[in-house]
Amino acid sequence: MHLTIFGTPVINTLLRAGSIAFLKLAGWRIEGTLPADARKCVLIAAPHTSNWDLPYTLMTAFVLRLNVYWMGKASIFRPPFGPVMRWLGGIAVQRDQSNNLVAASAAALKAAHGTVQLIVPPEGTRSKTTQWRTGFYYIALAAEVPIQLAFMDYTHKRAGLGPVFQPTGDIERDMRDIKAFYAPFRGKNAQQFDAG
Repeated sequence: MHLTIFGTPVINTLLRAGSIAFLKLAGWRIEGTLPADARKCVLIAAPHTSNWDLPYTLMTAFVLRLNVYWMGKASIFRPPFGPVMRWLGGIAVQRDQSNNLVAASAAALKAAHGTVQLIVPPEGTRSKTTQWRTGFYYIALAAEVPIQLAFMDYTHKRAGLGPVFQPTGDIERDMRDIKAFYAPFRGKNAQQFDAG
């Protein structure tokens, strides 16, 4: 995994202080802590319905002292923003090409040293979708790491970490349980999120 803003000591400290101050002034409450057994995990972030999710997610990660990497569509990594997006923890994903993203992501997680959380939004898009993608589940299964359930609720201005979920291999049952956790949360554009 490449060096990110989360691994840059002085800047990380300054941005953590700034994130705490901004979120407090904006009325947001950050909840949860990263358990020891999820220091290396797939972190699913939902609901994902707006471009505002990225800055709020990054600020939440600073507050919770996470070391996150996140997947984003390749177009946001084009010059001149590419290096900045990668420094913010971004990993470009070519949606239009058939590649083995699950295997590559699992291998990167296994090879990573220390604490690392790979953020994968289950919807795979900010647009309205009724079907969740399962890549996050198979990445966790292949990497033999847990899934950390993270949330952002714009209605109640709450964000943070929920329970850690250990995938069993029974994807239908596991997805039902995961979606049940997300049912009460509302994204910025609530009509675009369906945890059903």
